[in-house]
Amino acid sequence: MRKVVTLFLVCVVCGFFAKTCLYTVNEREYALVFMLGELKEVISKPGLHFKLPSPLQNVVYLDNRILTIDTPTADLVQTSEKKNLMIDSYVKWRINNPRLYWVSFQGSERAAEDRVSSLMRDVLNQAVNRRTVNDITSRDRAKAMAEISEALQKRVEGLGIEVVDVRLKRVDFTPEISESVYRRMEAERKRVASEERSKGAAEAEKIKADADRQRTVILADAYKDAQQIKGSGDAKANEVYANAFGRDPEFAKFYRSLDAYRSSFSKPTDMMVVDPSSEFFDYLKNSKGEKN
Repeated sequence: MRKVVTLFLVCVVCGFFAKTCLYTVNEREYALVFMLGELKEVISKPGLHFKLPSPLQNVVYLDNRILTIDTPTADLVQTSEKKNLMIDSYVKWRINNPRLYWVSFQGSERAAEDRVSSLMRDVLNQAVNRRTVNDITSRDRAKAMAEISEALQKRVEGLGIEVVDVRLKRVDFTPEISESVYRRMEAERKRVASEERSKGAAEAEKIKADADRQRTVILADAYKDAQQIKGSGDAKANEVYANAFGRDPEFAKFYRSLDAYRSSFSKPTDMMVVDPSSEFFDYLKNSKGEKN
């Protein structure tokens, strides 16, 4: 019976010792060991550790994971153009120096988030105030975020905090200037469209002028070829007529008279007032063409 009681007392003592003198640290946290309220040691290595019994020593745990500050409302920031923007951002941060962090915030994560959020608004204002709307929304956005992250890290160096990343989730115009911005965008698009139409009209006129020039050249070349062919044909015909009329001059005179009659009386209504004894009618009076 005495052995059982002794064993029981040993177990109680061991349990009390384990409860008051042993503690564990996992990979997701830091352990801060305090002696009579004074910070003595920071444990970052996971595992089982030993301390003096309370109240001589006690342990406080801090989260060593990457934490996120995501503000519920967007911040109103003014650009270099005096345009107001609603910017929604978030910050990724972690504790990199538990001693400084404890001195700065007494281990309060809420206090740390409030301080980082305040500093974030300050550096965000400074970065945006130097830039235009176009810089923040597109052209210079990545550079602005890098600048904000670097400036914020400098501000929190003495607080035991490391800024892992800063992002601008959304950038919007305030309602009072959205309409004017949309009108300006619409006017810009209309200007570009008008410019493109002008370019198209100029190109169309250029193509039309070139087509007209080619048409004129083609017609001129065709007319020149036609005149050459016609001239060659007329020369050949005149040569044939000359050879034929040279063989029989009287026939030539007769043929020319018939041609003159045909030209003069091409229509039924044609009329001539001449002297019947005129030489024009010699071949009408005498089939041989002899003069009376």
